[in-house]
This record gives sequence, structure tokens and C-alpha cells, in this order.
Amino acid sequence: MINEILVEKPGNGTAELVLNRAAKHNAITPGMAASIREALASLETDAEVHAVLVRGAGERAFCAGTDLHTLDEYADAWAWRNGVNYALEFGAFRKPLIAALKGWVYGGGFEIALNCDIRVASRTARFAAPEVKHGWLGAGGFSQRLARLVGFGQTSRILLTGDPIGAEEAYRIGIVEFLVEEGGELEEARRLAAVIGSHAEIATVTVKAGIRAAMEGGLANGLAMERELMALAFALGAQRSGPDAFGKRERG
Repeated sequence: MINEILVEKPGNGTAELVLNRAAKHNAITPGMAASIREALASLETDAEVHAVLVRGAGERAFCAGTDLHTLDEYADAWAWRNGVNYALEFGAFRKPLIAALKGWVYGGGFEIALNCDIRVASRTARFAAPEVKHGWLGAGGFSQRLARLVGFGQTSRILLTGDPIGAEEAYRIGIVEFLVEEGGELEEARRLAAVIGSHAEIATVTVKAGIRAAMEGGLANGLAMERELMALAFALGAQRSGPDAFGKRERG
């Protein structure tokens, strides 16, 4: 069986975490979420790694978010509530994270990118938060982190319509820090990771902690509320296409 989460270490103070399910646009399954948690925990304590690059395998996508076909693996909304929130695993990581983005950056994949510290996007990248069309909201940081990046109005537009935006617009409004030509995102992300990885770990970790402290006043409460709201949306079944994916959901 193919390893759907890979960790590569080029030996220059950096590591690369690869979402390795290209045939499915790197959509995340519960098993992959657990592997992400394990991989990040290992990288957290690896003294040789000072910065981590996150990328998707294949040519078509960074990550299309949660594999909706796997939602029926959860008995009910509460079981989902207590599962691994893969996007927030990146948000809790102490070392700098650089996302190399191309193709689909959708749903939870968009949230992974938002939980990273620096985003490098190819002009092929397309960003979307389609959760509202399924009857719920993203619970990996959408309403909290995106608002901190681009403000109330742009966040409202992106999350309430669910419509995709292109890489140039994402760069213009501040979702990504670097916009490069097609195929150049990995090279630029690796360059940045190497620069950051050359610094002492204590320096990069404390700088990141200070920046996050400045940005995240009230974020913990916002993220907790966001997760509870999504569980509530699933439980209430406002739109059956989402909650019915929980195959063992209780029937009234």
C-alpha cells in the first residue's frame, strides 16, 4: 500500500511533508489525518529540522480537502468532532511552515495552507471554501485565520459564496505571500525553507511564537467555537448531502 503521507529530509535544516494521494487530488482520509499528526509530532522533536515545507504530490493539486467519501467512517457528528482535525495539527506546529501551492487548494487543503506561516503559489493555484455548499462551515481555521489575513469583507465573500478564486486574486488580497510562474512554486518554497532552516531553532521557534501571539488574540476561543458549530451543523442535518455521509447517523 502506498504511503499517503511522506516525510523527506534533504539535510539543510529543512524537511518536506508530502500529501501523497495524487490520484485523489491529495484529499485527506481519517488515516491520513492520523499520519499527519504522527509526522508533525516527529518533526516537532527533530533537532535537525528548523523549517518544514508542505506540498502535494502530482501536478493537479496541493490538496482538495477532506475526502467526503470517508465521512461515513464516522458513526455520527460527535465521532467526527473527536477525530483528528488535520488542518489544526499544522496550526499547532511550533516550527515555521512553508506551503508550496498549485492546482486545487480547496476546503481543508485551503485550511492547511492558512495554518502555514508562508504561502508560495503557482499561477495555476485555485482557492475555494466550498463547505457552505455542503451545508456546513470549515472547522480547520477558515473563519478565524482567513479573516486575520484578508479581513472581514473578503472572508465573508469567500466563505459565504463558496466560489473559487484564482492565484492572482489570492495574491492581490493577501492570501499568499509569493506568486510564481507555473512549476516554480516548489523551487521558491525550498529556497525560503532553506533560508529559514539555516537559522538556529530557538530563533525561528521564538520568532514564530511572537508573530502568532500578535495575530491570535482570541483565536483559541474562535477555533473552539468554529469546531462546535460544524459539529452542530452536521448533527442538525441542515443539508442532507453532508450529514447523510455519516452512514451510521442516528435516525429520529
